[in-house]
Amino acid sequence: MKAYIVYYSMYGHIHAMANTAAAAVREMDGWTAELRRVPETLPDEVLEKMGALEAKKLMADVVTARPEDLEDADAIIFGTPTRFGNMPAQMKAFIDHLSGLWTRHALVGKPVTVFASSNTQHGGQESTILTFHVPLLHLGMVIVGLPYSFAGQQGVTEITGCSPYGASTIAGPDGSRMPSQNELAGVTFQTKHLLEIATKLAR
Repeated sequence: MKAYIVYYSMYGHIHAMANTAAAAVREMDGWTAELRRVPETLPDEVLEKMGALEAKKLMADVVTARPEDLEDADAIIFGTPTRFGNMPAQMKAFIDHLSGLWTRHALVGKPVTVFASSNTQHGGQESTILTFHVPLLHLGMVIVGLPYSFAGQQGVTEITGCSPYGASTIAGPDGSRMPSQNELAGVTFQTKHLLEIATKLAR
C-alpha cells in the first residue's frame, strides 16, 4: 500500500516534517512512502529576496506532485505552512487542480490527514488545518486527526505545536526554530494512526 506525502515548504520546516512522516510510513508493514512537493508558483528572484532559495535547493530531488498521484494513493498526508491562518497560494493552487478527480469521485473514501507550521505559537496552525479539511470533505475523503492518545499534545512544560486536528510546528518570528522532538513525534504518531485506519478500511 502507498502513502503519498504531499507538501509545500518554503523554508524547510514542513520539508523536515514530511521526511519524518515518510520515515514513519516505512516503519509500517506493507506500506511504502512517496514524497511529493507541490509546484512552486513564485519565481526564483522573488524566492531569493525572501531568503528561500537555499531551502529550495534542499528539496530539489523531491518529485513534483501531480493530481493523478492522489488517485494512486491508499492514504494521503498533506503538509502545509500557514499564511494568515490558511494554506498558502501554492497549496491552494494544487488543490484547485483536483477538479478532475472530484468529477470522477476518485478520492471518495480515501483516508487523509494534515500537518502544518506557523511562525508564532498562535499564528493560525489550527485554522489552517481546519480550513484545509473543507476541500477534502468536498472531495469525499476520510479525515484523520491527531488523537489525545498522543500524550505529547497535553504537556505544558514546553512551547510546542500539535492539536487534535493535526501535528504542527512553530518556526519562530525569524524562521530559525526547526521542529522539536515532540512535534516530530506528533507527525510520527499521526502518520501511523492514519495508516492503521487506512489498513482497516482496505480490508
